Amino acid sequence: MQELRVIISGGGTGGHIFPAISIANALKELRPNTQILFIGAKDRMEMQRIPAAGYDIVGLPIRGLIRPLWKPGNIGILFDFIKSKHLAKKYIKKFRPNVAVGVGGYASSATLNAAYELGIPCLIQEQNSFAGLTNKSLAQKAKKICVAYEGMERFFPKENIMLTGNPVRQNLLNENLIVEECRKNFGLSPELPTLLIIGGSLGARTINESILSHYEEISQAPIQVIWQTGGYYYEHIKKEISKKSPASNIVVKDFISNMDQAYKAADLVVSRAGASSISELCLLGKPSILVPSPNVAEDHQTHNAMALVNQNAALMVRDAEANQKLVAIALETLQNNTLLCTLGQNASKMAYKDSALTIAKEVIKLAQENNK
Repeated sequence: MQELRVIISGGGTGGHIFPAISIANALKELRPNTQILFIGAKDRMEMQRIPAAGYDIVGLPIRGLIRPLWKPGNIGILFDFIKSKHLAKKYIKKFRPNVAVGVGGYASSATLNAAYELGIPCLIQEQNSFAGLTNKSLAQKAKKICVAYEGMERFFPKENIMLTGNPVRQNLLNENLIVEECRKNFGLSPELPTLLIIGGSLGARTINESILSHYEEISQAPIQVIWQTGGYYYEHIKKEISKKSPASNIVVKDFISNMDQAYKAADLVVSRAGASSISELCLLGKPSILVPSPNVAEDHQTHNAMALVNQNAALMVRDAEANQKLVAIALETLQNNTLLCTLGQNASKMAYKDSALTIAKEVIKLAQENNK
């Protein structure tokens, strides 16, 4: 087969976009002449993130369903879906892909339905332990379904499932980093136990409020903190902190670009339980306290977190209890080296290395079978 042509569709959040870019990069690594077109949803973050990663993207006027599904606003969303599917067919006919890949999110539903109707083989990648609505609806149309957790046959045809893990940002895997140097780079002590607080690409209100309400307690503890608030919450948090006594052991950032150093510096991570975050924590063998977001479809973050908790690979604090419990558990865990070691080792056991390359090989295989 000569030139490989692949459409990759999905997005809406970093949890869908990072795996999509990782798969594209792996395809380019295996087959440098591969032509890739991304199809996303207009006005969603993929329309900026994908071009920044060096790939072409076109947008669909598609929106997510309103819950509960019987709400009248979904009628307009259905018409947008029909329009988007029609537009996706136009893009597919023009681009002439050998295979279509869906990573979840609004756009992948219209795109992969269109590809299937045009006879293009489809592969879907499900990041979560509880399958999303989009991927469940595509299950019968995909020739291969790449998943990150065991037991996914309750959502998908067993014969088409392949356990691959989730592709993660490859720049996190920097083996040359030294813990003490990374801490110094954040203006922190090289010796003190270090807590990293992250809330996903947009930040997390509950986690931020929990830290803010226990700020004085943290400032007096024999630990140090790297706190990524997310851009949306940053100015409010800085304003609230300015009213308190200065704390030299807490570094506050709106966004951390050098996440490889932040992870390396940390003894313990507080995080939402998005699929990409969990995959990164496992790959890096990081002990974590997961605070699942309650504002996601099918409560899938709780399912993600429990997959680790059940293997003694993470601790979990429910969102509703975070303000009361999160900081106390974090401070206690940071002083328990045995528990930190156990959580980190068990998290490592759940990691899948080279997920993006594994999925890329399946994409190439599907394209070759289609060209016979």
